[in-house]
Amino acid sequence: MRTIINPPPDTWKSLCERPSFDNKELEDIVRNILDRVKNEGDRALYEYTEKFDGVSPKSIRVAQEEIRESGKLVPEILKNAIKTAKDNIGKFHSAQPGREEVIETSEGVRCWRKSVPIEKVGLYIPGGTAPLFSTVLMLAVPAKIAGCSEITLCTPPDREGKVNPLILYTASLSGVTNVFRIGGAQAIAAMAFGTKSIPKVDKIFGPGNQYVTKAKELVQLYGTPIDIPAGPSEVLVIADETADPEFIAADLLSQAEHGTDSQVVFLTNNSELLSNVRREMDKQVMLLPRKEIALESMNNSHIILFSTLDQCTEFSNLYAPEHLIIVTANPHLLAEKILNAGSVFLGKYSCESAGDYASGTNHTLPTNGYARSFSGVSTDSFMKKITFQEITAEGLKNIGPAIELLAEAEFLEGHKNAVTVRLNTLKNV
Repeated sequence: MRTIINPPPDTWKSLCERPSFDNKELEDIVRNILDRVKNEGDRALYEYTEKFDGVSPKSIRVAQEEIRESGKLVPEILKNAIKTAKDNIGKFHSAQPGREEVIETSEGVRCWRKSVPIEKVGLYIPGGTAPLFSTVLMLAVPAKIAGCSEITLCTPPDREGKVNPLILYTASLSGVTNVFRIGGAQAIAAMAFGTKSIPKVDKIFGPGNQYVTKAKELVQLYGTPIDIPAGPSEVLVIADETADPEFIAADLLSQAEHGTDSQVVFLTNNSELLSNVRREMDKQVMLLPRKEIALESMNNSHIILFSTLDQCTEFSNLYAPEHLIIVTANPHLLAEKILNAGSVFLGKYSCESAGDYASGTNHTLPTNGYARSFSGVSTDSFMKKITFQEITAEGLKNIGPAIELLAEAEFLEGHKNAVTVRLNTLKNV
């Protein structure tokens, strides 16, 4: 990791840049996949599954029997852990939909909102070197709480054409409606356009590699919304002399092992802690099964020494991290100054892994600086708001003249007339 001492403010922006890779051909490749799936449907899906996953499944849909059998392949102790995570995620997300009040904006004019579920949602779950069954919980549980009527899940098969049993078991436990053994950009295309096998959905959720991310970006142009812009995982840690360097090193490496394009950033105002964390990282990384991935990720990452914790906070707000860990003498004081972050972890025992799995918050979060303007996935992500208004005769008398003047000023006589004809009937009332 690169160590930087007191960088001047005019260099901060460049230090906030994420790793970039040459993807000149990426968009053309993904557009071609989208077009083929849109035009050829299942035939394209089977061809891409054979090409990219090396398998020719008899059926894209995962049968209910296979889903039921998956439970037998998951150890009971792991089932209990999954249920613990599901319960906590459920508790946190069940409390989110707020009560909508009726507001009387003027006498006789009542306005309110109603939250209704998005009917059909699609979940993408990566299945490669680290099958993210925890993401099934993070997406399916709030979708079920929101009341979505159809939850479709797509995930790539292994070389035998099977879906990881942990993904299937968790999908069943979480109330997923349909599971399909299809991955990559072609899965996103199938959910966006619909095929004979895979139903079209109203919104797509879930992380993925660069092809999946680009596909999600492009299907928005065809009218299918997505959860949030996504990119490689990242964490930023702010710590002072009270922090434990072993803990901090472990937190940084927990994100570095995600992928070679992940980025981790450590900010501190204490030079001794900086040295100790660096030493711990060099020691701990060698013990990781995914050490090669973590080591390459560390090449994209920074350790920065600032003079004050306020500078650390200011830099963090500019960086807008997906995950932010604050380990200082008074983390709540610093937390009050945080403006941009996907999810924040306070104190020495609040490791980012807790949010990834079982504390209850959602781990589907904005990356690549998008935390400046996007929130993480929540129950509200699976709902839409419909506004209502009810205007009495007295209410129209109160606001009608203002509406007429506003419409007339915009040269929209039809809008004005819709009010005028009603007010004329009320002149003698």
